[in-house]
Amino acid sequence: MSLPHAILTALLERPSSGLELTRRFDKSIGYFWSATHQQIYRELGKLEAEGHIRALAPEQPARGQKKRYEVLTAGRDELARWTAASQDPKQYRDSLFLRLRAAAVVGTEGIEADLRRHLEVHGKLLADYEEIEKRDFPPGKDSPQDRLQHLILRAGIDLETFWTRWLTHALEEFAELPDQSR
Repeated sequence: MSLPHAILTALLERPSSGLELTRRFDKSIGYFWSATHQQIYRELGKLEAEGHIRALAPEQPARGQKKRYEVLTAGRDELARWTAASQDPKQYRDSLFLRLRAAAVVGTEGIEADLRRHLEVHGKLLADYEEIEKRDFPPGKDSPQDRLQHLILRAGIDLETFWTRWLTHALEEFAELPDQSR
């Protein structure tokens, strides 16, 4: 996924200012595609220069007013092209796995504490996702858009469930290691 496509998606859902986009990234899109305020503003400029979006005229002229953007036909076409294109899955890389492999040859100092910290972080994220699911996807909310957005959230829930289970298992395995290898 790319940031321009994430921005086009968000703007098609609702025309927004850069600040509003940043807030929306922090609350939803950022769970699976993060971006800083500066990155969003830089991309807005590029998308506008490419003719994919335009700034809306302000309702009332005012100094320092935020620009609100909407997607133009060229932007919608680009997003549709990108959505329809095939992409190979990305190879998964995580330094925790590499650190565990290295610990097998250099010792495990610090690893157990970090596994516990990871478990705490993933457990909190899982609880957050489950709360969002209860709040935003009650029974009967099943429009095509709702179903696809819920599918994305379910992926997050399933991934965090995997992580909490795997980390719990890893800590159980770690507890069974002889003291000299720890």
